[in-house]
Amino acid sequence: MIRIGLFLLLQVCCTFTFAQKEVTTIAFGSCSNPNKEMNIFDTILTRHPDMFMYLGDNIYGDTENMRVLRKKYRTLKTDPHYKKFAAVTPIIATWDDHDFGLNDSGRHYRKKEASKKIFLQFFKEPKHSDRFAHNGIYTSYNLTSGGKNIQVILLDLRTFRDNLKAYDGFLAGDSSYLYVLDYSPQLNPDSTLLGAEQWKWLEQQLLQPADVRIIGSSTQFATQFNGYETWANFPLEQERFLQLIGQTKANGIIFISGDLHYAELSYIKPEGLYGIYDLTSSGLTEEWGFSVPNENRIGSPIMDNQFGMIRFALNQPEPEIILEIVDRFGQTRIQHKVRLADLQF
Repeated sequence: MIRIGLFLLLQVCCTFTFAQKEVTTIAFGSCSNPNKEMNIFDTILTRHPDMFMYLGDNIYGDTENMRVLRKKYRTLKTDPHYKKFAAVTPIIATWDDHDFGLNDSGRHYRKKEASKKIFLQFFKEPKHSDRFAHNGIYTSYNLTSGGKNIQVILLDLRTFRDNLKAYDGFLAGDSSYLYVLDYSPQLNPDSTLLGAEQWKWLEQQLLQPADVRIIGSSTQFATQFNGYETWANFPLEQERFLQLIGQTKANGIIFISGDLHYAELSYIKPEGLYGIYDLTSSGLTEEWGFSVPNENRIGSPIMDNQFGMIRFALNQPEPEIILEIVDRFGQTRIQHKVRLADLQF
């Protein structure tokens, strides 16, 4: 396991490289309320991850008062379970709406610059980081495992996102939706989720050489439309991402996501591309009462508190990546092996 004293964060343009021992395991999760029991971090620690990735809703700030936001980060920082975990485990992070600012908020949130500063300070972003220089908090990291290059890309789905479109009843009469839908797909071609600046950066990232690319998205990418916040609310942006993968011939992409308050593994096979997996882990402390329709789901959803794991077995004759969901009791609830050869053009 990597200890804090054994790694160095080095800046390379807007990308960071961990100079460290071989990475074999990355843990990730989202939706943690530090006012609730945080002992799931004790369970994560037993898996000895080389790194932990926070995918958003890392606290439940929900405020325009920055003093309140700082206080909530302090609550997380001083939680004994998180404190013990963070003392020995490198943590990287992106945000979602509840730590960005307000529920379902986007680019019009007026405190986003102040919120960004607090976020970067809490997660100890190096002062020379490009995250301080550009708008938003998107970033990437370069890792190695089994002689293979791993690129980790953390997206920012809040800073640049245009307004969501309120549900307009376009699925009226569909009996599969037994709940109130919040949103309809935003089909205005001028509406954006990532923003022009981040799209340009993302293209440059996908052009870089890498054997495996882990895309950290605060909301789900590969699920069907469900009326809640997902990439499916911006289907033109979702299609743009898939087209960009094809244009750049970026191999090895796996999405990981959060926000949903339960866990599931989704899979899509776009025309002309290899299959795209999206492993959702949401609910370090939060839970949801039901699962929404998702024809792209593999297996069953996990409704209990849990975290995600990515294990790399890249130095064997047939390199593979193992995707897992582990509950707070340490039981592996989802395990899916992906051959690296199946993530190639």
